Amino acid sequence: MALYRRGSKGEEVVRIQTRLKELSLYLGPIDGDFGGGTESAVKSFQKSTGLTPDGIVGPESWAGLFPQETIPTPSIAQNSVAHRCLALTGAFETDAAPPDCFAGLTGDFDGQGLSFGVLQWNLGQGSLQPLLLEMNEKHRDVLERIFDDQYPILLAMLESPDREEQLAWARSIQDPNRLVLNEPWRGLFKTLGRTDECQQIEVEHSRQLFESALTLCQEYGIRSERAAALMFDIRVQNGSISPLVKAQIMQEFKRLGPSNGSDEAEVTRLRIIANRRAEAAKPRWIEDVRARKLTIAQGKGIVHGNHYDLQEQYGIRLQPFDQTLAAAAGQGQTA
Repeated sequence: MALYRRGSKGEEVVRIQTRLKELSLYLGPIDGDFGGGTESAVKSFQKSTGLTPDGIVGPESWAGLFPQETIPTPSIAQNSVAHRCLALTGAFETDAAPPDCFAGLTGDFDGQGLSFGVLQWNLGQGSLQPLLLEMNEKHRDVLERIFDDQYPILLAMLESPDREEQLAWARSIQDPNRLVLNEPWRGLFKTLGRTDECQQIEVEHSRQLFESALTLCQEYGIRSERAAALMFDIRVQNGSISPLVKAQIMQEFKRLGPSNGSDEAEVTRLRIIANRRAEAAKPRWIEDVRARKLTIAQGKGIVHGNHYDLQEQYGIRLQPFDQTLAAAAGQGQTA
């Protein structure tokens, strides 16, 4: 059942905030971020309509706000498992929910000129140019519409054979002290990342990482959508699992005995993987990695102060994920 509460983010929260503002109950920004202000406004609405004032928008509160409407599942949950896993990891990486996590944008703080997207593809390493050129090839009309009179400049930069020229251009359109892109470029790239077309290309460009995550799932005998999300997040944040850490994990698995295929057994194994991989991180990052990985393993948690519920917010469940559908999932089909 879909629920929207403090920590929820996305298009549905925008609708809730907009409706509460129309009712003069909410005075904050329409930003799709269900924070304390939105929660307070929901409670006020619930009190005024005789509902339990818990600050959570469930079926009854949604029907009160939007008569004759059924509470919708988050729009992200309608996408493929690959898309949902990418969005979750992107939210961890950028502290922004979909679609804004797909529009992550940073300047030259790391010497790469410009980084964009959910996995921060960049100009310096040459990983961003193919993504944007594919966007131009498949959806030129979208790119032209967004960038308008800046489109010829963007295209000329992408087609330049000189990497240093591309980096010089990126540095020329950002504040040299704050390393933040200047307008209109910042707004243009942010708009691009919010389009369905760009998001799908980002999913395609992360497919190799996703498929390697599924291979890890097979190696460790885990089989759920949540397992795919955990292994994908490990591939993105940590790179891999070393042979030593793998041996430690397998030793703990052996003590558990054969898996009976239950949800409880799956979660136990995911927790072991999460803890062991966190403990292998650099000391200063151990607890940060642990919070992130255990949130996935357990399905709920707090990361960087943000509440996550994988099933409610991303549609990522303990339901078995058929490994043979990996390629289809990467192409936008729901497994």
